[in-house]
Amino acid sequence: MPEQFIARSPADLPTPSAISAMSGLEYMRAILDGSMAGAPIAGVMDFYLHAVEEGRVAFRGTPRFEHLNPMGGVHGGWYGTLLDSALGCAVATTLPKGRVYTTLEYKVNITRALPPGMLVEAEARATHAGRSTGVAEGWLRGVEDGKLYATGSTTCIIMQV
Repeated sequence: MPEQFIARSPADLPTPSAISAMSGLEYMRAILDGSMAGAPIAGVMDFYLHAVEEGRVAFRGTPRFEHLNPMGGVHGGWYGTLLDSALGCAVATTLPKGRVYTTLEYKVNITRALPPGMLVEAEARATHAGRSTGVAEGWLRGVEDGKLYATGSTTCIIMQV
């Protein structure tokens, strides 16, 4: 995992005024280049921001032992967390200064079991960015094998900071 700056305490998180001073694309690029802290959940779930462009982001991650369910498989919540992050951040890249988003709903379809320890990429693309809602779709693929492990979609609410 690259040495990105992941928030470890509330003091690491940007203030609302810092967020509102940047477009969503500028903010996501600041996380990618390490000048702004990434979300604390990224450290817990072992994933990181890998690519950012307008309307598109990719995260990479590797499920560890701590992310397994009682039967030894990767917990569905790990797939969901990675996809929810990519989907929401894809919408974020479309936002002008002074606007933020939060997830209203998301859906994940797991297509096959993900082996623990496998590096995967969650890529998402915004398909709609309006005044009050944003929509994105995404997929989770193995970096080495290229296989599809899950797909997802989201609707986000867009708000004034």
